[in-house]
Amino acid sequence: MAAPMEIRLWNDKREREMYDSFADLYAILKTMEKLEKAYVRDLVGSAEYEAECLKLIAQFRTLTASLAGAVPSVDRFVEAYRIDCPAALHRLVTAGVPATVEHRLQSASASGSAASAAVVAECTQHFITAMDTLKLNMVAVDQVHPLLSDLSSSLLRLGGNLLPPDFEGKVKVKEWIARLAKMRAADELTEQQTRQLLFDLESSYNAFMAVLNTT
Repeated sequence: MAAPMEIRLWNDKREREMYDSFADLYAILKTMEKLEKAYVRDLVGSAEYEAECLKLIAQFRTLTASLAGAVPSVDRFVEAYRIDCPAALHRLVTAGVPATVEHRLQSASASGSAASAAVVAECTQHFITAMDTLKLNMVAVDQVHPLLSDLSSSLLRLGGNLLPPDFEGKVKVKEWIARLAKMRAADELTEQQTRQLLFDLESSYNAFMAVLNTT
């Protein structure tokens, strides 16, 4: 009896890693879809849902950034692999923040006490994109500076109603922008500088989310 023929799904290590990343993206989409449904059905508490949702959003941003060339559109990826995940697409692509945060902001906006959910989602995305870029070792000044500028602009758009002028995120991002402005575009952050910037961004992001939790 002839031995079964081996079917290779990839031609080299790079192609294999790409398909592994596709599998990870598929898993994140399916997991987010289940998490959203569990939250709607009250099968998971708000705190647990929010923590897991933020984790999935961060993983999604990191993965899609690394797959930008292979997956230019998440919608096309979902269509190609026939993934039924409308709730996940809304949370990951459209909203960019957990439903708990989105609802608090909508309530606050209705009373005129905070900025719109869209601006907050924009800030969240800029935070995550900047952190993901550093984790991918993209540390040249001309790669990092535009991301911090976008983040700073979004934070300023929120105004003083939500974030005070001395909010640590505003202060730290402004300091880093000034530091990078003194460097050449092709210069790269050292390992120590990269580690400190990532720490400052993560600290600011956590403070930002804490403010939203009290809104």
